[in-house]
Amino acid sequence: MTLHADYDPDNIFAKIIRGDMPSVKVFEDDVALAFMDVFPQAEGHTLVIPKQEAARNLLDMPTDKLGAYMERVQKVARAVEKGLAPDGIVITQFNGAPAGQSVFHLHFHIIPRKEGELLGRHASGQMADIGELEKLAEKIRPNLTYCGKLPH
Repeated sequence: MTLHADYDPDNIFAKIIRGDMPSVKVFEDDVALAFMDVFPQAEGHTLVIPKQEAARNLLDMPTDKLGAYMERVQKVARAVEKGLAPDGIVITQFNGAPAGQSVFHLHFHIIPRKEGELLGRHASGQMADIGELEKLAEKIRPNLTYCGKLPH
């Protein structure tokens, strides 16, 4: 797919937003939805998508909507850090198929990293066990209420 094309309202993330496809939700409000990646690159891999915007990628997102959306990305990343205590966190986003984008709805990946553990390949591998994803989400969710910088 090209970098710029029409938004497909039947992409998998649009279906998740509408409730047409299941997901293990971590966070949801009127701006964003965060859920566990079913093809995780690492344990705790979480996705954050905008709910109201038909943006294929970051370049399509209305500038005036970015601030609120990025606040949610940061909030979820902080909750992942607090709930899973990784050694590091990769926060990444792809724009266009040649850059690695496989679902054409804007989304950020929050990928906890443990020292010495290899990172799985993006959008490949075996589908995760939903019960295991739910257990990870249960560790993250309680930490979403924290608004300030996390103490270390």
